[in-house]
Amino acid sequence: METTLTILLAEDDIDDQYLIQEAFKKVDASIKFRVVPNGREAIKYLSAVSDTELPCLIVLDYNMPEANGVEVLQNISGKERFLHIPKVVFSTSSSINNISECLSKGADAYIIKPPLFNDLIKVARQMLEMCGKAA
Repeated sequence: METTLTILLAEDDIDDQYLIQEAFKKVDASIKFRVVPNGREAIKYLSAVSDTELPCLIVLDYNMPEANGVEVLQNISGKERFLHIPKVVFSTSSSINNISECLSKGADAYIIKPPLFNDLIKVARQMLEMCGKAA
């Protein structure tokens, strides 16, 4: 039986939320999303969800209200139940400081949001591969 993959998307921009989900659906229509508008809600969700319902991937925007991507990474870093889950910071910022900070705090990847939807589909495919799902 095929398990449905769930992705936690922490993104405060509604347009980006929509585009990211649409790009993933182009790769695999069965993907489910848990979308939260800020880092605080991401931490709250991850703390409350059972081990069997943990997402296969955590996608964090860098700049979010109430807790940014780095603060989420710091909160879940080193906690056994989150070690196997790939964590991607997905941001418009190409700042070397932001990238190195995220990678040092536990992000598995830092991906700069592409301007074209077709490139976003390629990025979604790469992220799904991190879930262990060949796309």
